[in-house]
Order: sequence, then structure tokens, then C-alpha cells
Amino acid sequence: MTRNRLRSTPVPGVRDAYTGIDFNLGFHVRAYHLDLSYRVGPNRLDGTATLRLDNWEPLTAMTLDLAPSLRVQRITAQGSAGVEVRVSRFRQSGGKLRITFAQEIPVDSEFTLVIRYAGTPRPIRTPWGTLGWEELENGALVASQPNGAPSWFPCDDTPDEKALYEIIVTTDNPYVVAVNGTLLSKKTAGSRTTWRYQVGNPMATYLATVQIGDYVPLLLSEEGAAVPVRAWVPPALRDSAREEFADQARMLELYTGLFGPYPFNSYSVVVTEDDLEIPLEAQGLSIFGANHIRGDHAWERLIAHELSHQWFGNSLGLAQWNDIWLNEGFACYAEWLWFEHSTGRHAADSAREHYAEIAAQPQTILLADPGPRDMFDDRVYKRGALTVHALRVLLGDDAFFRMVRRYVATGRHSVVEPIDLKREVLAEARAVGVPEDEVKNLWRAWLHQLELPPFPEPRR
Repeated sequence: MTRNRLRSTPVPGVRDAYTGIDFNLGFHVRAYHLDLSYRVGPNRLDGTATLRLDNWEPLTAMTLDLAPSLRVQRITAQGSAGVEVRVSRFRQSGGKLRITFAQEIPVDSEFTLVIRYAGTPRPIRTPWGTLGWEELENGALVASQPNGAPSWFPCDDTPDEKALYEIIVTTDNPYVVAVNGTLLSKKTAGSRTTWRYQVGNPMATYLATVQIGDYVPLLLSEEGAAVPVRAWVPPALRDSAREEFADQARMLELYTGLFGPYPFNSYSVVVTEDDLEIPLEAQGLSIFGANHIRGDHAWERLIAHELSHQWFGNSLGLAQWNDIWLNEGFACYAEWLWFEHSTGRHAADSAREHYAEIAAQPQTILLADPGPRDMFDDRVYKRGALTVHALRVLLGDDAFFRMVRRYVATGRHSVVEPIDLKREVLAEARAVGVPEDEVKNLWRAWLHQLELPPFPEPRR
């Protein structure tokens, strides 16, 4: 039988208000098995995607997201528990793969779709730039937030629909393939190698990634560490990367103490030979450009930021994009927490500095719903971090970090909404004698008003 949706509130309408893309309604994808063959030189992708689904509505037809640069060649279906599922026709239009079944699939059925497709993968043009599969000078990378996943596989591309994954990539030697999850096997046959990875925890489509390049491995943690920390880097950048990421394992240790256990089996960073405007997070993995690797720790805050997303954004996923401050606010605050630990500069000092910067800008950001144009605006990130700091000031350090660890544990490998955080804040406030009205006033002022509230000061 089907499980409930990961989110606690119903889907708002039939279209994602942020991406402008229609939801794919009536079913859940529980697991993706992606068997990909990629030729680096011609940028050619041939794929077979096997999707395991169940449906919460009777289905005579359904849609998936898939970019028009990839053309579906064949779809077969298989039902289970005596349910016959047969595809009568399919077509692609408007970034959708539209599938019609020969007869209605009864509610709460389990079935499998096997989709063969091929083409030249290209990034998808979006209001936030081009997203998804990107051909590099010497390889490829995938960076999909918020809606670039259809550039390389057919999927239900919405953040609250997490699934399990097995990703198999066959490509030319001597390229390395780095993917989310655990490397199960690596087999070379002639001039090509097949890499098989398994993602054992639910993952949002935008966090699925494939990184292909001429990389060498670099161990960033101690041998035998409970959570291995590794890097894949171009050979020429090995020494600079070792210095740049020298504190990566210590950051993980700090965040584990503050937020709770690291949510995945390992953590990796990939450094591309190309420059990137900003680093990018994926589940269990972060991507940096060659321009971020100078060996002088100039990008230390971003190294801390991307790691913290493994808790805030990857394990604790978003239900919908208007809540992006839950990801970015905590990740920015984690930067300040790292420097509080490593340099002694209290997070309050960082908060005050960024408060002054925001105060000097137009007060046009509603944190609870910034809108698609401003969802990646730095004011969302920093006002989100200031909101987290205000909660710390209100509760006090012990209660605040106790609340954060409970919030992280409760939402582990699921999705969260602001109401989930507020519930934990209110519970901790009652435990330490903070009036409920103070929590509600803080929440309203920071999330639901345009005007910047006064800087949060400790009680005297």
C-alpha cells in the first residue's frame, strides 16, 4: 500500500508557483534506477530509467518531467499484485512526458515504468539561469536546483517527492564518475568503465548529481573515520585542494555535535576544472569550481556552508520552494557557527555585520514567501540566518541547540516546513519559561513582515 506524502500539508494547487511547472499528480515515485551511457566527446547520453511507483488516485494517464533535448524511444510497464499495467501511447510536449495507459490503474497499485531515452543533454533555461546537465571542456556536471533534473532523466521534479536511487554510469576512460551515495562497483571493459552507485536515503530530484571529469582522489579525513570525507580533484589542483579543505573533517565534527549525527554514509567534494560562479550542494556531495581552490582559505565560509546543507536541505528537505530560507538561513548561520568555533568570533558579531548590510538595502523581501525572482537573493539567506540567530537569543544557547538537534532528528530524511521548526521552538520555549507570545511575535516580525525587526539582543 502507499505511504503518505512526506509533507504535512496538501499540494497547493496544480502548478508550482515558483518554477511555473505543473505538478505531476496522482502518484509517487518510490525509487529510480538510472542506467546511463555517456560519451564525453559528442556529449551523447543514452539512458534507461526504471521507476518504481504507486498511485494515490486512479490513473488513466500521468505525466513526468523530461527536457525536449532527450527523446523517449520506448516505455514498458509492469504491474504487481495482479494489477495489469500497459502503456497505450506516449508523447513529449512542453517539457512533459505524457503517458496514457490501456486501462485505468486502480488506486493504491504498485507498478514499474521502464523508459528508454537518448539525446544530447543540455541545461534547461530557467529564470535563474541554465540548470541541470552541463557539458564541460573535459567532462560534465549536474547542478539542478531548483528544477534542472529533467535535463538528464525522466522524473517527478518537485522537492517534496523524495525517492531512493541507484545510478549506473558508463563512460570513457580515464574519466572518473562521482555520483550521490555509495559506490557499489567499478568495472572496466575495453575503453569504458561502468560506475554503480546506490543512494540509500530518500533524495529530492534536484539533489541528484553526476560529475564526470579527469579527477584524482584525495582523502580529507583520518583513515578509518566513521564518516569518510573525500575529494575528487584535477591532478594539478591536488595540493591546493588539500590546503583549501584542510578543515573539512573538523567542520563535520563540529556540526555533528551541534546538529546531531551526520545524515549520510560519507561526504565528498568535487572540484571541476572549470570555474563556477558559486559552489553547489548535492546529497552527500558538494561541487566547487577551480576558481574556489586557491590554497588560501578565501572560500572557507562557503566550504562550511555547503557541508551544512547535508543537514539543512538534504536530510531535512523542503516541502515547497517558498520555504527556501529553512535551507539557506540555517546554512548561512552554520558559517557563523564555524567561525565562532574556529576563530572565536561570536555568531552575534557576524549577525550584527550582516544586519547592517541588510538594513542598508530595500526592505522588499518577505522571508516566508520571497517569490521566485528573489528566492536566491542574498537578503533571503542572511535574513534567514538572522532569524535563526534571533531564536538562539530568545531561547538561550543550551535550549536553542537542544531544539535544533530535536528538529533535525524529527525531520531526518524527510521534508520540513516552517510549522515543524516553530513547533520545536514553542516546545523548548515552554520548557525554559519563555512566553509563547514572544515566540509568535518573533516569528511574525522576521518571517511575515517586510520591515526589518530590531537586532536581536540578549535579555538583560
